[in-house]
Amino acid sequence: MTGRLNLFQRTMMRWKDLHPYNAVHVLRVDAALDEAGLRAAIAAQLEAWGLSGLEVRKGRYRYRGGPAVVQLEVLADHSLDAALERELNEPFAPGPAIEPFRFFAIPQPGSFQLGLAYDHFVAGGDSIVMLLAAIAARYREAPVPLPETPQLYPATYRRLFASRPLAFARALALLPGLLRDARRTARPRYQDDHDGYNEFTHFQVGAAQVRALLDTGRRWGVTLNDLLLAMLLQALAPFAPERAGEPRRNRLAVASIVNARRDFGYATGAVFGQFLASMRVSHRVPEDMGLHALAEEVHRTTASVKGGRLYLRTMPALGIAAVAWPFLTRGQRERFFAKTYPVWGGVTTLNVNALWPGGGGRAPTADYLRGVPTGPLSPLVLAVTTTADVMNVGVTFRRTVFSRAAIDAVTLRLRGSIESLPA
Repeated sequence: MTGRLNLFQRTMMRWKDLHPYNAVHVLRVDAALDEAGLRAAIAAQLEAWGLSGLEVRKGRYRYRGGPAVVQLEVLADHSLDAALERELNEPFAPGPAIEPFRFFAIPQPGSFQLGLAYDHFVAGGDSIVMLLAAIAARYREAPVPLPETPQLYPATYRRLFASRPLAFARALALLPGLLRDARRTARPRYQDDHDGYNEFTHFQVGAAQVRALLDTGRRWGVTLNDLLLAMLLQALAPFAPERAGEPRRNRLAVASIVNARRDFGYATGAVFGQFLASMRVSHRVPEDMGLHALAEEVHRTTASVKGGRLYLRTMPALGIAAVAWPFLTRGQRERFFAKTYPVWGGVTTLNVNALWPGGGGRAPTADYLRGVPTGPLSPLVLAVTTTADVMNVGVTFRRTVFSRAAIDAVTLRLRGSIESLPA
């Protein structure tokens, strides 16, 4: 059996021709590291789900199955941030035969950090949580139910468009408005278009602050994602001060990943793959506007996008880019999205508690961290992962746009916004 790559997956394949487009998940396993035992657990789980022998040809793919090739490295001399940064920038071997999973372990007293770097086109974060959880359970021989074997060949967006023609038609009709808004948005300044290197850092939001975030969102009538987008807009505003005097490009834009799995009708864990779309929010972000007012305005935009499924308009936009792509030089490809669809930062949220098999709504570990690639679309991505009672925020950024000092300033402003919320 073969599957067809969807529009977002095909776009990722183009992006990774410019620079690796990998994502990384890391969780702590509360057991001493036995490299041979870990290698066996990884192989057993990949083979059980049929995730071996991947081939990709002309937009189609298949898993041949058979013995898994386990790429596992013990990184005794790496910090967690250094390990994620390395994996974000290390390319996977090109196809058509692809080994899309690369594992690493960082030993600690009585435990270890288990990392999985993956070629992002193969799966979304929810599928990777299920896979890592199953591997950890096999390794520890834990008495928890392993996830059922998922199907590997989900439908593409064609079926979604066919099943929701009115939503797709409305989203398509509003696409020109999205492009007009892009022309009113300030562009990030790329010092070197060819430099796609991703740097990485992270921070943790404690249990009391997570409760404050959730409680504030409920009081204000906004989602956690809305609140994070508003905070990111405020944190990034000082980096585009020239907007105030610009007659046209006077807005700042951020984006958010949307998981469209439910639109396809697939239950969590039923399918291994990815169903990603995105939505974009732009705003002038005046200095005198408080977080509450800004979050409410962000919510009006995101509620409209989600209510009308307007995130579907990103799919034909990617289709248009795909038509233009073969006629662009490499340099034009590297600048294409930054010029036509400027975004300063993005947010992707993932609730591990809701996904962890047998967890009863709560993951057993507070140590679950993600690193998400920036790619040519956004020079900064916040990977916000809720696990146990805390929130871990992975910060990936293009060094050609943001210095380490600039990112320190952004994270300081973000943490200050969170800490200012009433507990």
